[in-house]
Amino acid sequence: MKRESFQDLKPTVWVGKRGINSVMIDEIRRQLKSRKIVKVRWLRNTEVDPEEVAASAGAVLVEVKGRTFVLAERRGRSPGRDSRNI
Repeated sequence: MKRESFQDLKPTVWVGKRGINSVMIDEIRRQLKSRKIVKVRWLRNTEVDPEEVAASAGAVLVEVKGRTFVLAERRGRSPGRDSRNI
C-alpha cells in the first residue's frame, strides 16, 4: 500500500477513555493478520504511545498523524514473539 493511500484508509480500531489493554492488543493482532494494515485512532483525553502499541502487537509503526497511527504486519516474524503487555 502506498504512503499516500493511508489518508483514505478508515480507522478500524478506536481507543476509548480506558486506553489500551490486552484485549485491544489482541484485536490489533487479529486485524493485522487478516488486513496486513491497521489504522488506530484514539480520543483526545486518552494517553496512547503508538510505539509501545506497535511493540506490544508485534507490528511495524508506519505513520503517526495527530491522534491516529497506522500499523503494518511485521514480515518474517510471528506477531506475538516480542510482545509485552501494557
